[in-house]
Amino acid sequence: MLVIASRGSALALWQAHWIQGQLAAAGHESRIEIIKTTGDKITDVPLAKVGTKGLFTKEIEEALLEERADLAVHSLKDLPTELPAGLVLAAIPEREDSRDAVLGKKLADLPAGATVGTSSLRRAAQLRKLRPDLKIESVRGNLDTRIRKLDEGRYDAIVLAAAGLKRLGWAERIAEILDVDRMCSAVGQGALAIETRASGAGFEACKALDHAATHAAVTAERGVLGALGGGCQVPIGAHATVKDGQVKVLAIVASPDGSELIRAEASGPVADAAEIGAQLGAELLERGAAKILEEVYG
Repeated sequence: MLVIASRGSALALWQAHWIQGQLAAAGHESRIEIIKTTGDKITDVPLAKVGTKGLFTKEIEEALLEERADLAVHSLKDLPTELPAGLVLAAIPEREDSRDAVLGKKLADLPAGATVGTSSLRRAAQLRKLRPDLKIESVRGNLDTRIRKLDEGRYDAIVLAAAGLKRLGWAERIAEILDVDRMCSAVGQGALAIETRASGAGFEACKALDHAATHAAVTAERGVLGALGGGCQVPIGAHATVKDGQVKVLAIVASPDGSELIRAEASGPVADAAEIGAQLGAELLERGAAKILEEVYG
């Protein structure tokens, strides 16, 4: 029986159970092992200040390497661009909605000085660019915790990934979906990553769950992130689409205060997805992203 490693949040478990169902349909039995990560233990500090890559993946990857688990199911946006030696991305299933969603009120309906909650530097920076008059505050916790804080009146609106809301059945709470031209998504947002050892039963069982177009799109996005040297908690966004054998990538780097936003686009053959993303990241660095990132990492 295969062992699936997962975080213990409602969303992480939904994702793990969904993969378990896909494996069962292909004739593979499995059970889920919950693993607490560093990111789960640190709940009172904004993620950007924790400053470590692999915040939600390190302990899970250790379980894979020590053969206590055969596969891990991650939100791809939590997974660093460099994997530990011996581990691979066995599959990336078809992506859910990659955009960000506003709960509470539409951005245009929020009065000046309204408080908006987000745990993401990327979202905060772009919100400040869109609406410099808003008060942006950190909100941590699982999806249900953040929504409860909104309902308690601590925020006038909060911004979350649309994918998680849709997966957990909270789509009706969405006041507005922000198109990527207004709010560029996080790298890999909305996609799941199945990580396994480079060979063995986990890898063999999972590789059939891969969705080629999604895999190519997120490869381009991760190429951008790799070139920028960023983890998942920096004001970097990248969103790629695949159509007719071509991948098209939009990427942004924003200063945390939203005063500066550098944006670039590129496209090319799907086979060159990683290289297209990396070249786009290099272009952003040349155009001023290096200075912004230097200030963030301070």
